[in-house]
Amino acid sequence: MPAATPFIHRNLPRLLLQAREAVMLHTRPSLRGQGLSDQQWRVLRVLGEHAADPGGLETGRVAREAYLLGPSLTGVLTRMERDGLISRCRCPDDARRTVVRATAQGLALVQTLSHTIEAHYAWVESQLGKPKLSQLYALLDELIALEQPADLASAAEPDAEE
Repeated sequence: MPAATPFIHRNLPRLLLQAREAVMLHTRPSLRGQGLSDQQWRVLRVLGEHAADPGGLETGRVAREAYLLGPSLTGVLTRMERDGLISRCRCPDDARRTVVRATAQGLALVQTLSHTIEAHYAWVESQLGKPKLSQLYALLDELIALEQPADLASAAEPDAEE
């Protein structure tokens, strides 16, 4: 029988997934109560965060910010458009691109769900304490930045010559 691989560190990807699932355990019932999947909620949350942008968001940006692959996003957007939560149209600057916006119904859903979700985050903060929650956010941001491929990280940094 082969020897077990001698890992020194804990399985960080698995821990991050466990943490995500633990948080989503509290969020999913509210989403399901509104007829939303996790993916649909991520799209609505992104669109809600950018609701003030009159031009809407290109689907590629929605995919990146909602962490959905293009083919999955297409199906999610089709269902959301059918349900009246989003609208899609061609980008006025480039007809090859599609722009997405949350409808009034979609934004109302974001508003409704935000109360429940923010209440849960307030509970987490009360359990961990504000300093620990802030530290958790900062550490996650730092880890995300650290793990970015070099070409993406340098593209995000302002050019020293500018």
